[in-house]
Amino acid sequence: MTHMKAGRLIPAGLLVLSAVPVIAGAVRVAELTGGAAITPDNARFVAAPAPVLLHIAGVTVYTVLGAFQFAPGFRRRRPAWHRAAGRVLVPSGLVAALAGLWMTLFSDLPAGDAGLLTVFRLAAGSAMAGSLALGLAAILRRDVARHRAWMIRAYALGMGAGTQAVLLSAWYAATGGDAHPLARALLHGAAWGLNLAVAEWVIRRRARITAA
Repeated sequence: MTHMKAGRLIPAGLLVLSAVPVIAGAVRVAELTGGAAITPDNARFVAAPAPVLLHIAGVTVYTVLGAFQFAPGFRRRRPAWHRAAGRVLVPSGLVAALAGLWMTLFSDLPAGDAGLLTVFRLAAGSAMAGSLALGLAAILRRDVARHRAWMIRAYALGMGAGTQAVLLSAWYAATGGDAHPLARALLHGAAWGLNLAVAEWVIRRRARITAA
C-alpha cells in the first residue's frame, strides 16, 4: 500500500512543481502570439520569438509527460507507453535545453541576468542536453541502469524552473522584496543543485534496492 501511494504521490508532486513554469510559459505564449505591447520585460522575446516558443513547448511536454515516468506501477502495466513516451521526451528535452542555451547566449539579457546566472544557465542547459544524449546512448546499448540514471538527472535539471519558483517565492516571503541579482543567481543555482542532489539520492537508493 505504501508503494502504491508513493507511486501516485511522486508524479502528482512533480506535476505541481512544474505548474508554475508551465503556466508562466502559457502566459508568455499568449503574450507573443496575441500582439501584446512591447515592454522592457518582453522586448527580447518579441525580437526573437522562435527560440522562446520552442523552449516553452519543449519544457511543457518534457516536464508534464516526464512526471508519469516516475510512476512505477504505471510503467509496469504499460511498458509500451513508457517506451513511446521516451521517444517524445528525449527530443522535447533537447529542444528545451538547446533553445534555452540559445536564448542565454544570443538574447539581449537584462543586466541582472549577466554574470553568475548566465554561467549557471549555460551549465544547467549543457548538462541537461548531455544527460539526455548519454541516456539515449545507454538504452541503445541496452544498459537500463545507466539509462535510468542519466534520464533522472536530465529530468531533475529540466525541473529547475519549478524549484526556482519555490525558492524565489520563499525569499520574497521572508524578506518582503525581490532578490539582489547575486542572491537571485545563487537561488537559481541552488535550485538546480538541490534537484540534482535529490536525483542522485534516488539513483543510489534504486541501485541499493536492485542489489539487495
